[in-house]
Amino acid sequence: MTSISTTSASASILVVDDEPDLRTLYELTLLREGYRVETAACVQEAREQLQSRRFDVLISDMRLPDGSGMELLLELREQQRRERCIVITAYGSAENAVEALRAGAFDYLTKPVDLRQFRQVVASAVQGIGAMPPPGAAPAATSTASTGTAAGGDALLALVGSSALMQSVKQRIAKVAKGMAPVLIRGESGTGKELAAQALHACSQRSQGPLIAVNCGAIPENLLEAEFFGARKGSYTGATQDRPGYFQAGQGGTLFLDEIGDLPLAMQAKLLRAIQERKVRPLGSTQEEAVDVRIVSATHRDLAADVQSGRFRQDLYYRLNVIEIALPPLRERREDLPALCRTLLTRLARESQMPEPELDATSLAQIAQLPLPGNVRELENVLHRAIALGDEGPLRIPEQALAAAAAEMALAPEKSATQPVANGFTPPPPPPGMATAPLTSPEPASDELPDDLQSWLDNQERAILERALQDHGFNRTATAAKLGISLRQIRYRIERLGISLPGDGARGDSESPDHDRSNP
Repeated sequence: MTSISTTSASASILVVDDEPDLRTLYELTLLREGYRVETAACVQEAREQLQSRRFDVLISDMRLPDGSGMELLLELREQQRRERCIVITAYGSAENAVEALRAGAFDYLTKPVDLRQFRQVVASAVQGIGAMPPPGAAPAATSTASTGTAAGGDALLALVGSSALMQSVKQRIAKVAKGMAPVLIRGESGTGKELAAQALHACSQRSQGPLIAVNCGAIPENLLEAEFFGARKGSYTGATQDRPGYFQAGQGGTLFLDEIGDLPLAMQAKLLRAIQERKVRPLGSTQEEAVDVRIVSATHRDLAADVQSGRFRQDLYYRLNVIEIALPPLRERREDLPALCRTLLTRLARESQMPEPELDATSLAQIAQLPLPGNVRELENVLHRAIALGDEGPLRIPEQALAAAAAEMALAPEKSATQPVANGFTPPPPPPGMATAPLTSPEPASDELPDDLQSWLDNQERAILERALQDHGFNRTATAAKLGISLRQIRYRIERLGISLPGDGARGDSESPDHDRSNP
């Protein structure tokens, strides 16, 4: 990151607000902190100031007489200016805040602005841009910039893999780490969501602060509030002293909420308020405390589907999912298997105090036969067992593991058919004697892009439905159960895709060959 020239002076800040009293309040607050401050009352004045000079931070109200703060934010992004933007939104305007963060804002504040929080957010914005913090301020993360950079690089290296998918993930982490926008990490179990959260923290300006990792599914429901927000002495039986919660422990750092989808609805509402207001009320206290943490959450669940089913709050989902990072499953990046195996073997051998076994072509061929639905975590388990049970010489996968893999592939041959998968990698053929039944498709080869995506998707869906219907004697109830959809949904799809069923022309739907008249 390029340092700016203001090494002997404090950061310069432009404040844009159409209310004179608030503008003066912000200006005086920042001047007392030692910053250099300029002000503007509208978008046009702000543009003139920005054209005439460079600033370190821009603080703008969202609603202005001649436009909005979002216009200034987008213009700065288009011009690739280095000013970090803080937007101020009206109370309850969560949508505006989320929109601004997605557009590249560093952070946001809600009215009425808490001055303590105001100072914290501005200090966070100043850190990491090369400007000097105000006199008397706490040492910024930039005082150890080289250490933070090295830690960020090491954390990214912990995400092993050079495939296109993993390179994209690493680039996205490095890009979004610098801001304060909440990040949702999505991926199957065992794909490395916590490693991604650690990399986000290490690459951020908060890397010198704490990273508090919380498994939301492992906390008893009756303890959630005390664990998250803290508790006062005497607030419950056994509370003999004040104790901080996760939000207080993560002050100035990152709070990683793993398996966020497992939180009960009642706690989701309390978490939403804490994230929006940046304040928490410890159990047994009547006063709220300001908190300064960045929220990173992770889940293996489909939160969008949980929102639709009522298991997850929609407002919390949009608050957490400002920026999404999707971690690919191992089956989509199997070209990373050799590097992953070598890294895991080195660590496992060191921890087990055993010599590291050789990884030869036969070892890799055996590992490539494993479906590994548990992703990297399952791969680690397999390698650990192989080290413990193996003899001297190259690594060999235990026979029972290979037999179990063969049985699983035999039960679901279409999943292990010899078809190219992501990034052009083709898995090895199944063991001899195993039949495969790849799903046929009327579509072009997998390396060709369809000219009409919707038509291509319809053809894929039609082929799957026709095959499933044939396998179940055109019984729609049984077919729907097999595909995991409702009877109503399969009827809709049959009608939309124009799939003909035996006897459709001779009788109405009430006489269809479903034998499911008891399931309207």
